[in-house]
Amino acid sequence: MGDSQSLETLKRIESALEAAREIFHRFTPGEIATEYKSGLDPVTEADRAVDAALRRELLRENEGWLSEESGDDLARLEKSRVWVVDPLDGTREFVAGVPEFCVSIAFVENGCAVAGGICNPATDEIFLGALDAGITYKGKPAHASERRSLAGAVILASRSESSRGEWKQFESAGFEVRRTGSVAYKLARVSAGLADATFTLTPKHEWDVAAGVVLVQSAGGFACTLDGQPLRCNQRAPLLSGLVAGGSFLQAELMTLLRDHHAVRRPRR
Repeated sequence: MGDSQSLETLKRIESALEAAREIFHRFTPGEIATEYKSGLDPVTEADRAVDAALRRELLRENEGWLSEESGDDLARLEKSRVWVVDPLDGTREFVAGVPEFCVSIAFVENGCAVAGGICNPATDEIFLGALDAGITYKGKPAHASERRSLAGAVILASRSESSRGEWKQFESAGFEVRRTGSVAYKLARVSAGLADATFTLTPKHEWDVAAGVVLVQSAGGFACTLDGQPLRCNQRAPLLSGLVAGGSFLQAELMTLLRDHHAVRRPRR
């Protein structure tokens, strides 16, 4: 992606995030009717409205589309350029009125996420970036953490994983664990240096993490699957093993920590 193309793509992403934010103004977190999909995952009118708006704002001829709230059209596999979006990551927090939910948008070229944006409409935070352009947080340049040790680091943990006791194994690891909703929001905060790292111990879908991954990488950090592989997007089966991301100097220590605690899991099919 050249400089001019990056700028044009980022403008499209920013415009789509603004459209999504306007839709969220119509809803009150914690006071919205909720339905449940298979697996007891919640879905609301906001999920669907934002999905439709993102499609209108982003999708152009010869581009593919992968969204949590759209039927998966496998014609995307024939496209070199694909949008991977989650209209509302952190729906449980949105339903509960916890201000840790976001809109997540990634632009993928030839299987690699190259630009992305994440907006938390409850806190008016926008994270925007591309691999060849760096990132901005609230319109200002930002950078991933440059901490060189996990000692004293701030690690963002999944609320649901913590509630199930899956993070108890790290209680004596020497870093601060902060429970935070929405994996996309956690990745965005890591990209802007607002936390040092995050990892998830359960499988995730491309739409959960693609935008956050490109933001972290664009900000000088690292991101990979729990088994150490780079994220490949626009796969036929968009489920991947859990993800780890953080400041670049923490990669080796984090991967050793996860291996030693036997946290690596394979995706459920």
